Amino acid sequence: MDYQSLFAAALYKQLKEQLDQEKICQLIEKPKYSEMGDFAFPCFELAKIFRKSPNQIAGELAEQLECPPLFEKVEAVGGYVNVFLNQMEVSASVVAKVIQRKEQYGSLNHGNGEVITIDFSSPNIAKPFSMGHLRSTVIGHSLARIGEKNGFGVVRINHLGDWGTQFGKLIAAYKLWGNEEKIRVNPIKELLTLYVKFHDEAEHDASLIDEGRLWFKRLEDGDQEARELWKWFREESLKEFNSIYELLGVTFDSTQGEAFYNNKMERVVQLLEEKQLLKESDGALVVESAEEMPPCLIKKKDGTTLYATRDLAAAIYRHEAYGSSRSLYVVGNEQTLHFKQLFDVLGKMDYEWSQGLKHVPFGMMLKDGKKMSTRKGKVVLLEEVLKEAVDLARQNIADKNPSLTDKERVAYQVGTGAVMFHDLKNHRLNDVEFSLNAMLKFEGETGPYVQYTHARASSILRKGGYEENTEALAFVDDQAWRVVKGLMDFPEAVKRSFDGNDPSQVAKYILDLAKSFNQYYGNVRILDAVEGRQEKLSLVHAVKVVLKESMYLLGLEAPEEM
Repeated sequence: MDYQSLFAAALYKQLKEQLDQEKICQLIEKPKYSEMGDFAFPCFELAKIFRKSPNQIAGELAEQLECPPLFEKVEAVGGYVNVFLNQMEVSASVVAKVIQRKEQYGSLNHGNGEVITIDFSSPNIAKPFSMGHLRSTVIGHSLARIGEKNGFGVVRINHLGDWGTQFGKLIAAYKLWGNEEKIRVNPIKELLTLYVKFHDEAEHDASLIDEGRLWFKRLEDGDQEARELWKWFREESLKEFNSIYELLGVTFDSTQGEAFYNNKMERVVQLLEEKQLLKESDGALVVESAEEMPPCLIKKKDGTTLYATRDLAAAIYRHEAYGSSRSLYVVGNEQTLHFKQLFDVLGKMDYEWSQGLKHVPFGMMLKDGKKMSTRKGKVVLLEEVLKEAVDLARQNIADKNPSLTDKERVAYQVGTGAVMFHDLKNHRLNDVEFSLNAMLKFEGETGPYVQYTHARASSILRKGGYEENTEALAFVDDQAWRVVKGLMDFPEAVKRSFDGNDPSQVAKYILDLAKSFNQYYGNVRILDAVEGRQEKLSLVHAVKVVLKESMYLLGLEAPEEM
């Protein structure tokens, strides 16, 4: 039951001449302190309308308000109308609902089955999967699950960077300095070495850049040698990427990279010509953008296509293939201009569905305050970080719980969870400083802390002999109320995270729930209780359900033991 909406409906009966119900609902706050009630409506905005003080308006509203029976008290304090819920009845109702709905608790139907495509991860072929790729991967993976929780059908797309001038550079580097045998033994490491060497040498020999461009032109024109080398680089890269995705539990519905759209770009150019949108500029073909943006480059003067051309083709193909009503591009802040141009051009092409396209930017993963650079070889490999995180988790288990069954599986759950949660607890627009020590802490605001809370709840239920029951629940313990209010907040956190394309809303929520539950556990005797023991265990079970579902939305697994 949405108690905030019930409060808003009661207020609307008194204020419908001044405010609509949606606005009233938006104004309602949740007081920081329990003695101020469970919901509060500020009257300051009404002062100008009624030409009275907020205190007087609050007093009059409190006297006139007819709240449903589940609201047991209404009072006016300092310009606010505060309401108090009936803790016993609401607690019983909320806990019963969580137990009945299980993992479906908090599911919403805003999407009504509409399709969203989410473009995320998108690493570049022939380059290592670095910590710099982590953000797009885990943010996009979480947003896909959050979208499904909100009632949307989600198509997960890994738009691999498997085309472009960098492949001409890599082929040129291989032809100059490559060793086939060394590459077959350690493909990604050797290809990265070649890529870095190319850029180092190009600083002293500018002709190398032209050589790289020439090889890419040959690749686009279907040159057999160039195509075979490109295919080899791509296959070796995918082997490494897939091993990382398996560790993280990330899956995709499509791995069609940039190269997939090679035979679809000519149609884009023709459509632009038909719409009379193409202009010539210094021998290149462009579409003029809005005044505050530079023109969008469609074809270079040598005839090669660009990132924008392929993205236009991809957007049109995806809409036609999937019938998506929205499309999210989970790509870093530095590509903001590119997506503004992309959406602008699609709008000029009269595609109404382009209004549903959205760039979901995020900050950078920094090392020592600086952006990680593949060209300079300044990368931290994600696989190595995950391995170290799992090793540390394995050691912690050996020290603290050596008799744990399935130690290896739990080590992977905890180690990978630590890395993913460290990223997702930050608002996506913030830069994240890479710190292995902070990432792998097993206390405080971390993934292992949340996972341990779930394992603790599971242990209590096993030891207490919990028997599922949703009838005749009676909560008389004030300590439980904060936990119950946390459970009540879950659907709102799910909606808020979707509306803002922000998994950190779920991460913050789960930390708050874990903290309130651990405080409850520290202050209330659960297993020793004689009276109300099953009610207490029912609350523990409800917390376990919501913790597990919240972790699922973030991509984390929920160990039963740790």
